[in-house]
Amino acid sequence: MPDLRERATGLRELMDDPRADLRLLERTYDRFSYVNAVVSRPGLVYRRDVRPRARRGAIRILDIGAGGGDLCRSLAARLRRDGLRAEITALDPDERAISWAEAHDDGAGIRYRAAHSSHLVAEGERFDVVLSNHLLHHLTDAEVRTLLSDSERLVGDGGMAAHHDIARSRTAYAAFAVGTGLLSTTLLADSFIRVDGLRSIRRSFTAPELSAAAPAPWRVHAHLPARLELRWEPRDARP
Repeated sequence: MPDLRERATGLRELMDDPRADLRLLERTYDRFSYVNAVVSRPGLVYRRDVRPRARRGAIRILDIGAGGGDLCRSLAARLRRDGLRAEITALDPDERAISWAEAHDDGAGIRYRAAHSSHLVAEGERFDVVLSNHLLHHLTDAEVRTLLSDSERLVGDGGMAAHHDIARSRTAYAAFAVGTGLLSTTLLADSFIRVDGLRSIRRSFTAPELSAAAPAPWRVHAHLPARLELRWEPRDARP
């Protein structure tokens, strides 16, 4: 078990290497949907933050750091099932991720952008729901504050923002190591998920660390399994 008392910000995830093997990288994007379905609880995000707003009319959703776009596709599928309408934007600065996600849209109709959140701020974009999943652990404290400032500027009237990530702990590390170890030769074979997932946990915040990095009125909420949510919701924006 590595030392988890502090964030291992010097660790680099394999998929972030611009020279990463493209076959393994694309396999990683493909497998993310299985992992995130278990650990990220996209159904809860949909039921609490997306569906109540979409029931009032068509909405705009932004996923910052969307990677392979699995969260966007999951939300799009749920919206279609419920007969609701939304324009979903998948935003990521890595053109490899956006290219793969766009090629695997599967009719979801998502808008893909290879850009930073600051570019959308400069363009005057506004959204009803601003989200991210597994982005925060990639950032320094200063970069977290920049992300939150951009998020506030991107949220339109009646909107909200929530950034979701792993909570660093010995339990989270051990559980992920065991779970992915069992699947390392089957579902997760030929991907970066096991190595990068363990590195992600070591890079992640604890709840007190994230609270210290986030300015008011952002609030940190802890959820199971080993999840953190950094949330901003103006009082008059609650559905």
